Amino acid sequence: MDAASRHQLRPNKEMSVDPNLPLRCWAEIDLAALERNLNQIKNALPAGIRYIAVVKADAYGHGIHQTVARLMHAGVDLFAVANIGEAAAIREIGSGWPIIVLSSILEDEEPYLFEYDLMPTISTINEAQRFNRRAAELDRQLGAHIKIDTGMGRLGIWHEYASDLFACLKECAHIEIKGVFTHFASAGIDPEYTDSQRDIFMDALQREGFTNQSEMLIHADNSAGVESFSKGSLYNAVRIGLLQFGVSPYPDSLFGGVSISPVFSFKSRIGIIKTLPSGAFVSYGRTRQLDRESRIAVLCSGYGDGLPLELSNKAYVLIDGKRCPILGRVTMDQTVVDVTDLPKEPQAGDEVCMIGRQKNDEITIEEFSNWANTIPWETLCSITKRVTRVYKTSMATG
Repeated sequence: MDAASRHQLRPNKEMSVDPNLPLRCWAEIDLAALERNLNQIKNALPAGIRYIAVVKADAYGHGIHQTVARLMHAGVDLFAVANIGEAAAIREIGSGWPIIVLSSILEDEEPYLFEYDLMPTISTINEAQRFNRRAAELDRQLGAHIKIDTGMGRLGIWHEYASDLFACLKECAHIEIKGVFTHFASAGIDPEYTDSQRDIFMDALQREGFTNQSEMLIHADNSAGVESFSKGSLYNAVRIGLLQFGVSPYPDSLFGGVSISPVFSFKSRIGIIKTLPSGAFVSYGRTRQLDRESRIAVLCSGYGDGLPLELSNKAYVLIDGKRCPILGRVTMDQTVVDVTDLPKEPQAGDEVCMIGRQKNDEITIEEFSNWANTIPWETLCSITKRVTRVYKTSMATG
């Protein structure tokens, strides 16, 4: 019998994993906290402002199916995603909620705009003409959002050329403008530049004759820089991403005083406990040499799970509510931490908290991201699929 006969593949079969297997590394997603956050945010918004829930990148790593279902239950007005695949996932959950696709649409993706009833973002005259031709072929109307580039330098028609795009759209009988928006490059970081973008956006809208009686959505602000509602009456929607997932708002934003609860926590377990003598090296590259005899714990997680290499030799984890430093280089499947100074020696199998609260201490996602020299957005999106998401589904209160 040859190798091909001995080893037979079974195509078109999805790999399944026993759901009863013990967890080595997991993320807990508190859906009740998500709903509480949404209610707090909505209560802080002026009356009549529409809530656009941004759930791109698998809802920032939280899991799009579970989080979108809870957001629907909690009362969001619209959803925003990055691509057609994410929009299709939402349509599997429920219909009736408008969905904006924030990124560009490839030509072979155009039919799915109509199949899933989606609103694309239009940044160029070419896109407007393409979408209009496709809609005409199907004898359909296509709702769309127009993006104006006010200084981000990415998607959107450059503000000085916006009139050309709006003139083109007047000739596109099969496109209905449902909204106009822009994107701030430095919201919460550079207030002066953000204010200049607001002014540029407002000027562009006023040149096109937009008024506060318009039924279309006008949105510029996101979680980081919600201030526009006091600066112009045209704004009637806001895009909320990480804020609803519990990442703290900038103090000077509209939500600076809003109480937000973390939704995401990241946990692992201890694989073994061992003693190393003074002078021993730890991990690849001999990146740490011990200056004392040490008790170490080897965690069942590493960069294969989403612990960045940047955490090597400078970050901490929580064990029994106490901070324990990472020793040496983070590796793919294990991470070494120093447990010598813990008042009570931990045991193999004990829970380790890498992001979140354990007893009286907490490692926030902001602190974790600072150690990793990155931002919370990337941290959440970098927690890999190997990490099981565990959903806490208790009812929201407050």
